[in-house]
Amino acid sequence: MGIFDSLKSEAQRNFIARADEAKNQIIYKYPERNIRVMTQLTVQADEVALFVKDGIVAGKLGPGRHNLDTNNIPFLSALLEKVTGGNLFVAEVYFVTTREFPQIKFGGPIGDVRDPETGLGIGTMVYGDFSMQVTNPEQLLVGMVGLRKADNEEFTGWFKSQVLKVTRDRIAELIVKKKWPLLDVTSGAYTEEIETEVIAGLGVHTSTYGVSIVRFGNFTISIKPEDEATLKKLSKDVAYSRLAGGFQQYAQGQAMLGAAEGMAKGGGEGGGGSGQALGGMGMGMGFGMAQMFMNQNQVQQNQQQNQQAQAHAAAQNAPAAAAAPAQRSVMDRLKELAELKGAGLISEDEFNGKKADLMKQL
Repeated sequence: MGIFDSLKSEAQRNFIARADEAKNQIIYKYPERNIRVMTQLTVQADEVALFVKDGIVAGKLGPGRHNLDTNNIPFLSALLEKVTGGNLFVAEVYFVTTREFPQIKFGGPIGDVRDPETGLGIGTMVYGDFSMQVTNPEQLLVGMVGLRKADNEEFTGWFKSQVLKVTRDRIAELIVKKKWPLLDVTSGAYTEEIETEVIAGLGVHTSTYGVSIVRFGNFTISIKPEDEATLKKLSKDVAYSRLAGGFQQYAQGQAMLGAAEGMAKGGGEGGGGSGQALGGMGMGMGFGMAQMFMNQNQVQQNQQQNQQAQAHAAAQNAPAAAAAPAQRSVMDRLKELAELKGAGLISEDEFNGKKADLMKQL
């Protein structure tokens, strides 16, 4: 090392500041531990400087230029090395950035999420970026830096895992509780609600480290293209079956629609217009048939209700008829007895017994 290099190194020891190449580091540790008295310390507007000795934060300095003198900064007295005659401080100096750090990327699998609309379990992913901010530098140093996680990648990696964990839990919980269709979730319809829930849930995991997750940037929930196609088809089937009055009616309408589409394809060679007309007619026929089947079912239900009402009325009149046998002929009573048996109100044995009694009266 030349004389000029020695002088430059000596001059640098009289000034302490964050290195230029570390401007984007959330935590920067000054490489020297032995610091001369009256050294000038420069702290930028978006950071604080913390002095740590034996794992304990002895004090901190805010933005500005500071002459490291015990007369100006009382907590430095506890850092003086007496064997040097009081000319050196012995401490680790950390610069902690307090501004918001954006575009921290994260992502990973959420797992199988059950779609409330179709009941299918679909593999789901989430990815995007978030911003974080140091709110309590002292807590951060004790909690994270004490574990030697001072590098940005090591430091943010832990918070990425927390974001993914809470995001996974909250998305699955919201879909179940609020019955959000998975297709609506992946379309971004509920992004703001999910972001609010996730940020609130993260506070429990990050506040003890003096860090806050401020907001999300690009936030995307996705599924595989083939799963998306399956969900779209099933969602359409569910919607059409409700429109048709039930799944059976919809299936019958689809069968008629398929037959009409076959006719449309057969006529397509004769002209595109006729094929399209048949296709439209086929769709109308399909839903028309579905409506017809639904009407038929309604008629059948009405008929069954009428039959049950008639049988019930006959059952109520039967005791009265038995109480006045003189007013009716034996043949009328036999006919009525047969009707009760046909309506299922009396058993075969009961019918035969009553019939035998009536026959004795002939």
